[in-house]
Amino acid sequence: MKKIKAVQYGCGKMSMFTMKYMLEKGIEIVGAIDVNPDIVGKDIGEIIGREKLGITVTHEEEAVGLLEELKPDICIVTTRSLIGELEKPLILCASRGINAITTCEEAFFPMNSNPELFKKINDLAKKNNCTITGSGYQDIFWGQIITSIAGSTHKITKIKGSSSYNVEEYGLALAEAHGAGLTISEFEERIAKIDRISDDERNEMINSGNFNPSYMWNVNGWLCDKLGLNVIKQTQKCVPKTAKEDLYSSTLEMTIKSGDVTGMSAIVTTETKEGIVLETECIGKVYEKNDIDKNLWTIEGEPTTTILIENPDTARLTCASIVNRIPDVINAESGYVTTDRIGELKYKSCI
Repeated sequence: MKKIKAVQYGCGKMSMFTMKYMLEKGIEIVGAIDVNPDIVGKDIGEIIGREKLGITVTHEEEAVGLLEELKPDICIVTTRSLIGELEKPLILCASRGINAITTCEEAFFPMNSNPELFKKINDLAKKNNCTITGSGYQDIFWGQIITSIAGSTHKITKIKGSSSYNVEEYGLALAEAHGAGLTISEFEERIAKIDRISDDERNEMINSGNFNPSYMWNVNGWLCDKLGLNVIKQTQKCVPKTAKEDLYSSTLEMTIKSGDVTGMSAIVTTETKEGIVLETECIGKVYEKNDIDKNLWTIEGEPTTTILIENPDTARLTCASIVNRIPDVINAESGYVTTDRIGELKYKSCI
């Protein structure tokens, strides 16, 4: 069987797992791209703690030539959290017929937060016969598990979800997106202010590509699409998290002072035509001593079911999901295809 050839786009914390997992499952990494001068020029073996593998990290400025030369089967993008920040790599892949999958949280279901960019990428991917999608931890733990439980429920009145994770494990982009390191006043101005606009103002921002959604915004869209629910209204509220003592963040390379923002809780409420309400929360922050990751969901109705997963290895689960999805993406229809339309995510011993 022909080996899948992959390019790693973004060689920070998450790539240490995605590259390791790809190699262990038989995928050939033919190239790597980054912008960090401390990483560019390094052999990918050094990044994942192995012997040198003969593939060095190329600067993003040379990405066009590299991708055109290598013609990989897929590109794994692990850089930023908002799809607007990924326009360059995703357009680059879509315009050259290269499949791409990303850990970008908004990319999980971007049509409900940035429909203009979604359409642009979708049209290019269809034209050039490739598939673009977003996956990660949410594919299973905020998505497939929930819809599976829904499938064994007679009547649903509400879906409630809460997930917490340590922003230290994911890199600078995610920590900044959660407001870690800001003062309370800075958080209110840069992040929370968007919660206090009208529905019309929010829709205008969404349609113009200027809306920054919290992660559950896109998850709720994915869940409704998968469950066949019609959204009539969706709102979000971002609340800063603080600590009583100073916390050092290795990701931010700074000490967050007591009372300053360590991260945030973002609550998204979705009302549907069918009368089912989704109320989901993600809590991302720099952890204090006794904090652990949790994933808690309840489907209220007949019957009511609650599932709690304590201390999941969220970062590794994210990257394993990405790698297990690679064949699904290559075999999917052309366009920007969200994973609820690609099929169930399954374990693959080799790829």
